[in-house]
Amino acid sequence: MGSAISLRSGFDGNRLRLRARQTKDASQARRLLALASIYDGGSRADAARLGSVTVQIATL
Repeated sequence: MGSAISLRSGFDGNRLRLRARQTKDASQARRLLALASIYDGGSRADAARLGSVTVQIATL
């Protein structure tokens, strides 16, 4: 199992959700929503579900 990657301090869940609403790219919106979930303390499984990927891919 790999080591955890720290989150950037310049972002938060609310800011990422705003960016997700502004983008025209559906794939980018899903990734931003997945990151917002993680910033808000969500699980990897929640983020993977939102990002439409498996948990293993979400942890890379």
